[in-house]
Amino acid sequence: MLIAEDLLLLLLDDDSGASQTQWMKQALGGALLVELALAGNVVVGESRWWRAGRVRTVPEVAAPEDPVLAEALDTIARKPRRAQDLVNRLGKDQQQTLTGRLVDRGLLERRESRVLGLFPRTRWPARDVTHEDQVRRALSAALAEGQDPDQRTAALIALLSALDRAHKTIDRGPVSARDVKRRAKQIADGDWAAKAVKDAIQAATAAMTAATAGGAAAAASSST
Repeated sequence: MLIAEDLLLLLLDDDSGASQTQWMKQALGGALLVELALAGNVVVGESRWWRAGRVRTVPEVAAPEDPVLAEALDTIARKPRRAQDLVNRLGKDQQQTLTGRLVDRGLLERRESRVLGLFPRTRWPARDVTHEDQVRRALSAALAEGQDPDQRTAALIALLSALDRAHKTIDRGPVSARDVKRRAKQIADGDWAAKAVKDAIQAATAAMTAATAGGAAAAASSST
């Protein structure tokens, strides 16, 4: 399972199959970039005051076998780009690709319908939540119980924090949403990965945060 697939499961409503974020493209693109960083396939160049560092590939590191990651790495290899550009490029059409893979694994089902009897709509409700529940338990242990997460869980928390979804993803119990959000930010900023990996992950999550903040500001402006 890719980190992007875990994130997708968490961002789809289990019952209705509807997306719980309007930033799915950026979320999945960020998750692919994060996974490549964890594998050592990409690094971020030094930022200068007039421009952000560019993401580039590391040719000495073997390319991933997973076709989705391999395609993402090929996209990055074509030209060094800013993380903010890459999360959009890498995330394009990935929801359709990854939901298809999850259907094939029996974790989701494809449900077709029409809105007002006219407009086609596809939803992806859960079929088997065993894996997703395991992921949520690992997240809860780190966010609500104070346990130290492994690298994969920490990366997923960083992505959820960038989307402001960490507190909405777990069963918080008596822990407040504010405390969960604070803990998620603490983990995202923590020393759980090598500097080169953390630089790439921070660039990816910052790009996601910028995208969501920019979209929210545009929506607020258009409503005034």
